[in-house]
Amino acid sequence: MTRMGKELFGTDGIRGIPGQYPLDDSTLEHIGLALGNYLRMHIARPRVLIGRDTRESGLHMAERIARGLALSGAEPVSAGVLTTPGIAWLVNREEFSAGVVISASHNPYHDNGVKLVSSAGMKFPDAVEAEVEQLILSEVGKRAAAGDTETRLNGSEKLYEDYLEGLQEAVFPGAKLAGMKLVLDCANGAASRLATQLFRSLGATTIAMNDTPDGRNINADCGSLHPKGMQERVVASGATLGVAFDGDADRAIFATSSGRLVDGDGVLLVAGRYLKSTGQLKRDVIVGTTMANLGLDRALAKSGLRLARTAVGDRYVLEEMLRIGANLGGEQSGHILFLDDATTGDGMLTAVKIASIVSILGPLNELVADLKIFPQKIVNVPVRSKPSLDTLLEVDRLLKEAEKLLGSSGRVVLRYSGTEPLARVMVEAEREEDVCRWTESLASALHASIGLR
Repeated sequence: MTRMGKELFGTDGIRGIPGQYPLDDSTLEHIGLALGNYLRMHIARPRVLIGRDTRESGLHMAERIARGLALSGAEPVSAGVLTTPGIAWLVNREEFSAGVVISASHNPYHDNGVKLVSSAGMKFPDAVEAEVEQLILSEVGKRAAAGDTETRLNGSEKLYEDYLEGLQEAVFPGAKLAGMKLVLDCANGAASRLATQLFRSLGATTIAMNDTPDGRNINADCGSLHPKGMQERVVASGATLGVAFDGDADRAIFATSSGRLVDGDGVLLVAGRYLKSTGQLKRDVIVGTTMANLGLDRALAKSGLRLARTAVGDRYVLEEMLRIGANLGGEQSGHILFLDDATTGDGMLTAVKIASIVSILGPLNELVADLKIFPQKIVNVPVRSKPSLDTLLEVDRLLKEAEKLLGSSGRVVLRYSGTEPLARVMVEAEREEDVCRWTESLASALHASIGLR
């Protein structure tokens, strides 16, 4: 779903298929040119850091954007293959004017995308994205000028080492990772080199999985969307902990020593309780989204903590955290923000924090033992359009009926995807039969109203 009437930018940058609009060569050059021209309104010689994940299309796309940046008078600097949060960290800490990440996160290799990072290490505000988009669209179809000069990019090892050092310093005081055995599912993505190097440098024994990217195997039946293999490997190897990242490593989900999966809800509970116990959690509040499980609400309440919910999307979590002065927030998907350490969700940072807490407090199994997960089901309905949901009379009627009957024992969330032509139905309740009943009814009503024929 686009915001503020934007055509190109969704909730997580510009997404598409490389070679096709808006990720064709001409448009990519104009993205770089527009970004450079926007920055030059404020800075004489802006420096822009470019990073990418392991998709086979990434280097070519990065070079086209770098060419556009150079034509604008900006200086493109390459970090090579690096995680999305790594680029954000470096932009903020090393005083770049902006950053560009070439990644489609957890999507398959044949998709890709362009994410823009502000000098603060955060996503650009909606208004800035809209301004950059207008600059892009005003030039699309025109030749980018200045001949056919190519801009070749070589990654900076120093930038990589700087980020690695920053992660090493994020270990909680008193934690000792030496001797801890970790299973690391790198999703054949941007974490493939970094994860093992990081945890070995901290003294842990590592068992790496899916750490041999070939340009096409990123996220392929592995990583945070497909954690079963990681869970099984943890149990088989007798590991203390397992971690699965997604393709650009802005997410991390975990497995306990018994193989229990711990998603972002569990991470927020464990981290929130620890930060509160050490006097580091601000305002006794954690920011989550509408997708956070009811079980998290109840477990936090037992510890005197409150969950503030916001719309789905890490940008909205961050906005709410900044608004209310919170320093911990995130999403069920494993996208967690430790705002005292970083400006964006960082799977590698989350893994360091959870490993630290396990080192100090004991097994993750015990730390999430009282987290009861309410039955939850999500159904995606392909749609031909995205009208306001309250204008769909039958959908609105069923939604109100479900909310009334479920009361405080359940929740219903209807929303459109920010990056795909989908409507999402999420129902959560104490009874499985209620979950199935209402997801099926609401999904059918959505399909009848706006579904693809």
